[in-house]
Amino acid sequence: MTPRRLWAVVGATGTGKTALSLDLAEALTAAGRPAEIVNADAMQLYRGMDIGTAKLPQDERRGIRHHLLDVLDVTDDAAVAWYQDAARRAIGEIHQRGADAVLVGGSGLYVSSVLFDFRFPPRDEQLRARLEAELDEHGAGALYARLRELDPATAAKVDPRNGRRIVRALEVLELGERTHGAALPDEPVLWHGDTRVIGVTVPREQLVGRLDARVEAMWRDGIIDEVRALREQGLERGVTARRAIGYAQALAQLTGEMTEAEAIAETQALTRRYARRQVSWFKRYDHVRWVEPGTDAAALADSSA
Repeated sequence: MTPRRLWAVVGATGTGKTALSLDLAEALTAAGRPAEIVNADAMQLYRGMDIGTAKLPQDERRGIRHHLLDVLDVTDDAAVAWYQDAARRAIGEIHQRGADAVLVGGSGLYVSSVLFDFRFPPRDEQLRARLEAELDEHGAGALYARLRELDPATAAKVDPRNGRRIVRALEVLELGERTHGAALPDEPVLWHGDTRVIGVTVPREQLVGRLDARVEAMWRDGIIDEVRALREQGLERGVTARRAIGYAQALAQLTGEMTEAEAIAETQALTRRYARRQVSWFKRYDHVRWVEPGTDAAALADSSA
């Protein structure tokens, strides 16, 4: 049997990763290498979070088997260590079926946790709950200042606005462990030897327009109704889901803290900022083949044989 391969389709939000992953899976299958897709978008793990995450509907998946979509409730915490184990198990099962696995998504730490030899320290749920409460009460800035005082090197690698990452770094420090990898290891080692990474890129000025239009479409397509339904499922009790870009702003609109125009504008600004961080993250990967949206997937499959 031909050795099974792990593919990764990465890049910023709005660059066309989903479409390329479908094209690649079809091209691989046509070339005699059956392929299945594994989601690496942290927010697409959640059931019911569809419009704001641009989740591909079932009837648009071209009959290709997808994994790790709709596997969490909005009250669950999407921990990267949990995801690493779940994704690698899914990939192993795909390979056992004689198929290639195509990992697709833009959540940088999630992608890296699968592709590279990441090891995570243990968690302490009580400590995490206390830090989360402090985050809610005092905000990310106060916790970031503490992290910078305790561990300047780690603080320099963490986005000061990313409350969840700051909480995790402080948790690890209090547990007395080395920080868990807020960035790539200095010399990342591939987890699966036969790995091919394809990065999808769009010129910045073009991407900004695409992202702003996507956010406007989210509101037209009914994200407010989606969030209203998710509130009934406990969205506001969720640690991860309620802070997702677009969902936090839609919640604020529903509670009267923002107007629709304000919610849309803030979501657009945060999405653009997030896309910049994604570009920076994936640019550090070695041996990425960067392509534009609509690239011939059959050529990609052939050239990487």
